[in-house]
Amino acid sequence: MKRKSAIQLGLVLLLSALLVVSVFAGTVKAITNGQPDGKVHPYVVLVVFDDSPGNPAWRTTGILLSPTIVLTAGHGTDGAVAARVWVDEVVQGNPEYPYSGATSYDGIPITNPNFAYYVKPGLTGFITHDVGIVVLTEPVPTSVVGEYGSLPAVGLVNTLAVGAGVTFVGYGVQYQVTPRNNGGPYEAWRGVKDRFFAPAQLLSNNFALSNEFIKCSSNAAQGKGGTAFGDSGGPVFLGNTKTILALTSFGSNNNCAGIGYYYRIDQTEILNWIDSYLYP
Repeated sequence: MKRKSAIQLGLVLLLSALLVVSVFAGTVKAITNGQPDGKVHPYVVLVVFDDSPGNPAWRTTGILLSPTIVLTAGHGTDGAVAARVWVDEVVQGNPEYPYSGATSYDGIPITNPNFAYYVKPGLTGFITHDVGIVVLTEPVPTSVVGEYGSLPAVGLVNTLAVGAGVTFVGYGVQYQVTPRNNGGPYEAWRGVKDRFFAPAQLLSNNFALSNEFIKCSSNAAQGKGGTAFGDSGGPVFLGNTKTILALTSFGSNNNCAGIGYYYRIDQTEILNWIDSYLYP
């Protein structure tokens, strides 16, 4: 399990994507409560990170911003020495996964320099600057992916009304099994490593605890899409557009239901940092 598992101790909040690269089996219907993506979001990718050379250790979701720049969560890039991405909608069953090969693209993980746990500012001092980048040393050919996620205007989230439509996309797990094993919340989740998407709603764009995050609905019981382990770093798109409002960061419980928290990238500081890699 990833070395940062200690952050779970004593917390109700749980990062929604720190997932080891073991194989999950079973049938699925959701991201949660979603549907297979097909070619709707070809620029959303699966990212695997190594914690030492040649040792795949965890995975997230990411978004291609160009043939060589992948945007993802800072808690994914943090502590990683190498990364690779898959752009296929269906990665489940790929015999090369989780290692480098002809079906993946290698890259260098970079974490925002202000990323941290347990310091302010941040959600109740829990986490801040949860954004990272993978610079691909093997560009994704435009013949494979010819369109990209779009960065938002500064402060775009502040213009949105509560209840505004958003879309989640990710490669995370999709459903729980019972009874749970003794391995913790990760062991209770199953699903394939395929890209899913689901509509959801913005619950808050500026709340008392932190203006770094937005809150979105994550309740399948109410017919809404949600995010789970492995979806971290994946996008919260504005409606059905390519515009990225935020990145999946963490959830409020081990069931990955209720409210999810998503790191805003429409902040001047964050956009300037991303642009420094997009336009060096």
